[in-house]
Amino acid sequence: MTYFADNILKSKHCFFGCSGGVSGGKYASLNTNLSSQDSVTNIEHNFAIIARHFNLQKAQMFTMRQSVSANVVWAEKPSRFTITADGAATNREDILLCIETADCAPVLLADYRQGIIGAAHAGWRGTVKGVVENVVQLMLDKGAKKQDISAAIGPCMQQKSFEVKNDMRQVFLEQSPQNDKYFTTVDNITYFFDLPAYIMDKLHTIGVENVSNSAIDTYTSTDEYFSYRRYCHLNLIDVPKDYPTQFSCIRL
Repeated sequence: MTYFADNILKSKHCFFGCSGGVSGGKYASLNTNLSSQDSVTNIEHNFAIIARHFNLQKAQMFTMRQSVSANVVWAEKPSRFTITADGAATNREDILLCIETADCAPVLLADYRQGIIGAAHAGWRGTVKGVVENVVQLMLDKGAKKQDISAAIGPCMQQKSFEVKNDMRQVFLEQSPQNDKYFTTVDNITYFFDLPAYIMDKLHTIGVENVSNSAIDTYTSTDEYFSYRRYCHLNLIDVPKDYPTQFSCIRL
């Protein structure tokens, strides 16, 4: 399954799911994780399939060495996992911005009037540090206008599946006591966290009003999306980082 947000041009973006690629076994089929034990040949073929969706070559991709940071970069030319960052923006029509996820939220942004796009890897750690705001600010610094930015939150782990402990909740409460509204209590030890709502409110707070949310749960969508947490619970990860991931992409 692939998902297209209704507030970004369909021909210019795609939140890819797990299908449509050439990988097999537990990586079936559109795996994008070069750190996994999947065949590099298969993964590179998958990259080519993704790029071809946009009538581009895989050499035109801008892919980052993602971590859990709030670091963002301006993409002046294509790059293949050579830059460490969790967000990027560009005004180049020949660059495909790509975000790799397996439960974290991919956020794609576009200001078509000024010709600037952005993308963020919004896991909870990067999001609380400000990665989404940093991508928006970078877009603004390069000429984008808040009122013209459309932002789309793609498939990710939804609140009903995002079980966390109180130590993680405390990180958000230290930022603001009001962040408690994103957590539902199970037993005062275990909570469920609403990552998309947190991201959406952050965007609204900084003045980006045109925001859409897929509401698709990667954890429960077993036949449609890869999920790191689901693979952990199914004991499918024998080697660290050996799990499949999916791409979310945007171009001008």
